[in-house]
Amino acid sequence: MKRTYSRYCGAFLLLAVLLIVLLVWNVMAGSGSLTAGEVLRILFGMRENVTREQTAIVWTIRLPRILAAVILGGALSVSGFLLQTFFANPIAGPFVLGISSGAKLVVSLVMIFLLSRGLVSSSLVMIAAAFVGAMISMGFILLISQKVKKMSMLIICGVMIGYICSAVTDFVVTFAEDSNIVNLHNWSMGSFSGIYWDSVAVMAVVVGAALVFTFFLSKPIGAYQMGEVYAQNMGVNVKAFRVALILLSSVLSACVTAFAGPISFVGIAVPHLVKSLFRTAKPILIIPACFLGGAVFCLFCDLIARTVFAPTELSISSVTAVFGAPIVIYMMISRRSKANA
Repeated sequence: MKRTYSRYCGAFLLLAVLLIVLLVWNVMAGSGSLTAGEVLRILFGMRENVTREQTAIVWTIRLPRILAAVILGGALSVSGFLLQTFFANPIAGPFVLGISSGAKLVVSLVMIFLLSRGLVSSSLVMIAAAFVGAMISMGFILLISQKVKKMSMLIICGVMIGYICSAVTDFVVTFAEDSNIVNLHNWSMGSFSGIYWDSVAVMAVVVGAALVFTFFLSKPIGAYQMGEVYAQNMGVNVKAFRVALILLSSVLSACVTAFAGPISFVGIAVPHLVKSLFRTAKPILIIPACFLGGAVFCLFCDLIARTVFAPTELSISSVTAVFGAPIVIYMMISRRSKANA
């Protein structure tokens, strides 16, 4: 018991240290590199040996982007954990099941509609549009799940739904004439750039509320992991619980898509890594650990996206795919090996 407790504390400490290191590294690194001393002077309002441009870079560009990566990366990881719990499949995730692509499609249509009329869309409107798209995709997935018995077929159907939504989005964005609409292409590929403090405040409130509700569901999730019959015997209202899982996972993935576009493999890879690190699937531990793990993973990938080919910036989804896809492949191979053993 003491050994298990020490492992949990050590795992949380490791995630916290990695998060702090990456936070500092992300603030310092970029096309205009800063020293640790310069960053500290900027953060504490000291103007000695610091230019206005450096102050603007930290406060206006880098800090909002870093906080967005932390909040949205954590949200995407927790969303993936909820979907894996719902479908009882470790490969389920917002991107693989086409939920992120559905959210992207509706957000693109709403943005094009508003921009073509000279209107500016608010953060809440974008989240609402993404939520509608996520729920539509989830609806199709649930309908297919009733017809398909094998989870592998459900995953394939989710991937196909994602391709269809992405294709429609690409058509719409490609043939748009307005220059502002054409710039949607960068967002549709996945990026944390262009996020400001007002957006950070909105996403913090939405994601924070969803995470609180998710944490309160820790006990029902733990019971549900043991099977529906066991959960019912423990007094869980399974129908209401499943609806809550769908709504919470959709809100979290919709918030990510609304601000950063679709981001691949985070919702699958990070929960697996966290469970392997903690050697448990207890929701009361895994939910906060998934948030920290998602934040660390996205901060690391965003650092790579910004700095490797600077000043050219890579799509965040491309970088997460490079590091996340091998983890998913390993999961599938190890799962098949255990099944054949």
